[in-house]
Amino acid sequence: MTTQKAQLEQVAAICKALGDSNRLQIVELLTRGELCGCKLLEQFNITQPTLSHHMKVLSECGLLLTRKEGKWCYYRLNCAAFKKFRTFISGLCCADSKECRCQ
Repeated sequence: MTTQKAQLEQVAAICKALGDSNRLQIVELLTRGELCGCKLLEQFNITQPTLSHHMKVLSECGLLLTRKEGKWCYYRLNCAAFKKFRTFISGLCCADSKECRCQ
């Protein structure tokens, strides 16, 4: 698999993961720093298994890093993956935009 193809597949996986409003909100919360799953759960009207599913999707696409401390899981953004995603998205432009960097 080419590097560009792998990058596009990761971007597509991230876009798919962020297509859910709860997961988008989780990422927004984690931009402020690492949080325990229990603190994240307090922000939503969902069950713990549903939160676990969302965290699994975000982890599998590469956006989250997880660490366990006792029975608790702590989550933080994978800054390297997040920056690559942001760079890719910011490089997209509309051909008729006067502000487009690619003209």
